[in-house]
Amino acid sequence: MSGPSKYVPNSGFEKWLDRRLPLIRFAYDTMVDFPTPKNLNYWWTFGGILAIFLVIQILTGIILVMHYVPHVDFAFASVAHIMRDVNGGWLVRYMHMVGASFFFLAVYIHIFRGLYYGSYKEPRELLWGLGVIIYLLMVITAFMGYVLPWGQMSFWGATVITNIASAIPVVGEPIHKWLLGGFAVGQPTLNRFLSLHYLMPFVIAGVVVLHIWALHVPGNNNPTGVEVKDVEKETLPFHPYYTIKDGFAILIFLMVYVAFVFFAPEALNHPDNYIPANAQVTPAHIVPEWYLLPFYAILRAIDFDLLFIPAKLGGVIAMGGAILIWLALPLLDSSKIKSMRYRPLGKIFWFLFLVNFVILGFCGANIGEPWTTISKIGVIYYFAYFLVILPLLGIYEKPKTPPASIADSISGAH
Repeated sequence: MSGPSKYVPNSGFEKWLDRRLPLIRFAYDTMVDFPTPKNLNYWWTFGGILAIFLVIQILTGIILVMHYVPHVDFAFASVAHIMRDVNGGWLVRYMHMVGASFFFLAVYIHIFRGLYYGSYKEPRELLWGLGVIIYLLMVITAFMGYVLPWGQMSFWGATVITNIASAIPVVGEPIHKWLLGGFAVGQPTLNRFLSLHYLMPFVIAGVVVLHIWALHVPGNNNPTGVEVKDVEKETLPFHPYYTIKDGFAILIFLMVYVAFVFFAPEALNHPDNYIPANAQVTPAHIVPEWYLLPFYAILRAIDFDLLFIPAKLGGVIAMGGAILIWLALPLLDSSKIKSMRYRPLGKIFWFLFLVNFVILGFCGANIGEPWTTISKIGVIYYFAYFLVILPLLGIYEKPKTPPASIADSISGAH
């Protein structure tokens, strides 16, 4: 899709560098001359938004770790020290804490946009798979970061989630002890989680580079799901057209983010995490951060044995499978039409899947009835959507005919 490079070195230095390390050529081909479909809407701006927030999280995290003390006796106090004594420490911490929530908000929008417009279909299967890997790395990184403040919810969240590993037959207990560095959450756990939490964002950045590289081979998908046929008529250079559009969307998203940072930084946090970790006192309700609640609900919904699979292992399989099943999506959806815009039934079931995902989030945040029953129904629909509904729609649905080309969709010829 990107085609041959049109970059022409102007100065002597550029010519010298281009023969040895063509960084300027790479940047030009990637961010300036990259041909982009003319009909992209604002849902496509969240890729750029995610890149900005990855940078924010890395920079603020580097500053925070300069003052954080990874010791069970001092970790909680070191966070208070950052907030009260370090110049601008409160701002950096709130940027990092709120930034994590906005990072996940943007990635969920990015994922559901991909589901709606069929961005996982051929020839973008690898692009989609790399995106799923990025999400998995984000989940691991966020969980380990949630443990570091060493409040009550941090400590008990680590206790509950790491205990999941023990459900794996044969190797579960050794893995559990290796994660903890002992028999319970303690000093070795905190050391390991800080080390991995600091490392993982750089791993994410590396996979993001591969993700962008995989994007530049087939090019962007678009709302019609029709591939580019005429580069000259159907595409625009990424700069200045989409840098301006993405920049505007990034600015609006950052304004909402800044409003939360300054006026409601604790709105998405749990109050129990401002109580120092105490292994002798269990919180009334242990919950992860909001962005992990749907999968936490799936974990808790499996509270019954299924044949030879015990309930605990069944919950772990369901929770892990709920994410890993995204990797199989290009195989499960056999429809030749990519965009749900031209799939009336697909659009309805996609919307129901979105609503179901939000409801699972509420189920994860609450205990008892009716939430337990609702979460079980939600889990059934979640897996039925991938394993039953999409495969059947691919065979029996009668979609509308999409435009013959992107140019036709723009002119309204269809």
